[in-house]
Amino acid sequence: MANSCVGLFLFFALFLSHGIVELEASHHVYRNLQTVQSAASTDQPYRTGFHFQPPKNWINDPNGVMVYKGLYHLFYQYNPKGAVWGNIVWAHSTSKDLVNWTPHEPAIFPSQPSDINGCWSGSSTILPGGKPAMLYTGIDTKNSQVQNLAVPKNLSDPYLREWVKSPKNPLMQPTAQNQINASSFRDPTTAWLGPDKKWRVIIGSKIDRQGLAILYKSKDFVNWVQAPMPLHSAKDTGMWECPDFYPVPVSGKNGVDTSLNGPYVKHVLKISLDDTKHDLYTIGSYDSLKDIYIPDKGSVENDSGLRYDYGKYYASKTFLDSIKNRRILCGWLNESSSVADDIKKGWAGVHAIPRQVWLDKSGKQLIQWPVVEIQKLRTNHVSLPSRLLKGGSVVEVSGVTASQADVDISFKISDFEKAEVLNPSWTNPQLLCSQKGASVKGGVGPFGLLVLASKGLTENTAVFFRIFKGQNKYVVLMCSDQSRSSLNQANDKTTYGAFLDVDPLHQSLSLRSLIDHSIVESFGGGGKACMSARVYPTLAINNAAHLYVFNNGSEAVEISKLNAWSMKKAIIN
Repeated sequence: MANSCVGLFLFFALFLSHGIVELEASHHVYRNLQTVQSAASTDQPYRTGFHFQPPKNWINDPNGVMVYKGLYHLFYQYNPKGAVWGNIVWAHSTSKDLVNWTPHEPAIFPSQPSDINGCWSGSSTILPGGKPAMLYTGIDTKNSQVQNLAVPKNLSDPYLREWVKSPKNPLMQPTAQNQINASSFRDPTTAWLGPDKKWRVIIGSKIDRQGLAILYKSKDFVNWVQAPMPLHSAKDTGMWECPDFYPVPVSGKNGVDTSLNGPYVKHVLKISLDDTKHDLYTIGSYDSLKDIYIPDKGSVENDSGLRYDYGKYYASKTFLDSIKNRRILCGWLNESSSVADDIKKGWAGVHAIPRQVWLDKSGKQLIQWPVVEIQKLRTNHVSLPSRLLKGGSVVEVSGVTASQADVDISFKISDFEKAEVLNPSWTNPQLLCSQKGASVKGGVGPFGLLVLASKGLTENTAVFFRIFKGQNKYVVLMCSDQSRSSLNQANDKTTYGAFLDVDPLHQSLSLRSLIDHSIVESFGGGGKACMSARVYPTLAINNAAHLYVFNNGSEAVEISKLNAWSMKKAIIN
């Protein structure tokens, strides 16, 4: 044991300086969890065709997503033993295109006292010399949440198939002195370098109902010291899970290194609110001398603020794609089915299509758009010529596989006379969408798409717009209505909604939906508002699914553009 510890200390000293060292991996327990992965059934109607999911069992957060030697690496939370949460390890897959994925053995799994009860979420950081390092939360022998470090065993392996843990783990832990709650201290971010050449990392936490981004600093990535003040905090927000902190250029769509700061970038702080399971973000500035984040004036730091996605989307993580010079967002789409149904189908959880993110021209929000690589799966293109869609119309879009499709449609409105007046008390868009769903006739709208719809529309998921007359402008409401998505009443069929920052007087209203059996990912206004839904129709499955354009308003609207494609199946083993 003594010789083994000496070897590990030497390995880490050389790794974090300059060397590439061959050393036998320090963990060989838990191999019994690396079970052969095989699908529970080949004819399951809710398994996806082009979204990431392993053949079986539970998955949740994406972890250390990164680029290494020309490959995209996705590490994610995985239960090798079943379709419910538990026994968490870091599963690992690689890809050349963010679409097709090859699985590898789990990269990090319990083997030390500092993670023996679970290897929870964390992040990757690329150290000088292009060397990856993982900081992650472990659950120790006392069931406390502590922070650990792991690095690749062999840097010459582009697949990074084996990882070695630091003998100094845990590197950060709750103590009586730092007053950190041992059950609320998790999910370290990608680290960044400050002007003093020290590494910084934040970890999610809370004190009572105050959410915290606890800041640590290190000269060598091993010895970490807690800063006197958190990077940021907000009252009455509860536990901050899976924080993410990164810069975005004030103009253009390119991504930049996480350590970049200055007048040409803004900073984004994303937090996953444990209480509501929503991913909230603000845009602001980072004072690197005081080590504080300052949200822009007018930022809303609670559940009614800006969100990556106004539907079923959580525990997201961004990374800098150094291959294509862009920032990519990855997120988890949890199930809306019952636990009993999850166990029956043998799996739970999928990942959203990776999205490129950049700052909107207004500087007030992010834009998100599916990575362009997903378009290589498009086939059987169908388009509709520009046409007027009268009130009460339902038009089928035929010629595409409606259960596995990519649909892009734009609407123009020329007459707003019948737009409903927006009551000043209608400030909650999700509540408004649930009260004024697709079946509720309006003035201008609802109009949009009926997806995963059965013949006769007994089942359908409606993604649509509705326009209201505000005090000084017209207000666009975007909704995803799951109330009729399935005859199975055991499902969560919550309706989602958001106000869309688009001027319908001068701009068309665009909607893109990625439909994949039990997933509907929708992007309104060119990616200004995103909504992801999990639905489980009993009639509208596989070839029995249909796709329609509808208008349930009294005012006609114009379809200015409609393109739809069937989507080929991605290779995800």
